[in-house]
Amino acid sequence: MTIYNLSVITSTGYPFYYKKIRKLPEGIKLFQRFFDFTEDLDRSHEPLDNVSSFELNAGLISALFEFAKNIDKKIITLEFKSLLNNNNNKSTPKKNKYKGDALVTAQTETYLLHKSVKQKINLIYNNIISSKIPLETAEMLSDDEEQKITDILNDRKARTQVFKNQEKLKNLTNQYIEDTERYGLYNVIITSFDLSPIIVFGEKYSFEEIEVILRNIGEIPHINPMKWKLRQSFINEKQVWIFLVNSGVGVTIEGLFEPYFYLLITDLKADLGESYNALTRELNLILG
Repeated sequence: MTIYNLSVITSTGYPFYYKKIRKLPEGIKLFQRFFDFTEDLDRSHEPLDNVSSFELNAGLISALFEFAKNIDKKIITLEFKSLLNNNNNKSTPKKNKYKGDALVTAQTETYLLHKSVKQKINLIYNNIISSKIPLETAEMLSDDEEQKITDILNDRKARTQVFKNQEKLKNLTNQYIEDTERYGLYNVIITSFDLSPIIVFGEKYSFEEIEVILRNIGEIPHINPMKWKLRQSFINEKQVWIFLVNSGVGVTIEGLFEPYFYLLITDLKADLGESYNALTRELNLILG
């Protein structure tokens, strides 16, 4: 469970909903992810001169850092996207996908796949939040709706499928680790489709240590089904390899397919040959 909380507000700051999923870990870098479901209103204005633009940015940065200190947070990065120049795009029709005013934010681990997190948030918005617009006069979420949000964020269906087959998965992965340990394999991990660890096999690293390794992995690119990616990470000053594969099998939630990822943690000198492809096929037979 690597999404720690979720909030739904309006662009004017009206606090409609907050849900704590898990206690925030201390002393590590997290992402505050923003998902904009506000109506794309026309905000045409005259371009600012350089001095005015600098003064506005300075005021914004100062206010954000002061606010962050007051809530015991530290801002590392702030992502933004430049708006289109309406004067240069008069012939382009505006396409408003959403109606209303809702901004969803979530505090998460940095290594999560943003596209997958966004798909989770879209599910929550489309199936629960959108019917509440306007939020300022909406009734609070029901217990069933809150449980549905928690289940989506925590990958309940994917986890249930894994733990239902835990004994088969344990037997398969333990045998694979035993056969390839001398070639440098440490652990086998199954994650949800946003890379949240579900279960860890192998005795080299614990679940908590696997989280540390993932936090040190850096950016992870898109991975096509049945394709492997190789990334380097470290823990306690020891470097390791991480093999990642999109399994191509998974669960479906409200029409959204959510594939599992399989991760192998190995020594830098590991030589697994093509054995991990066979492991993928065997895991898919259990979880598919």
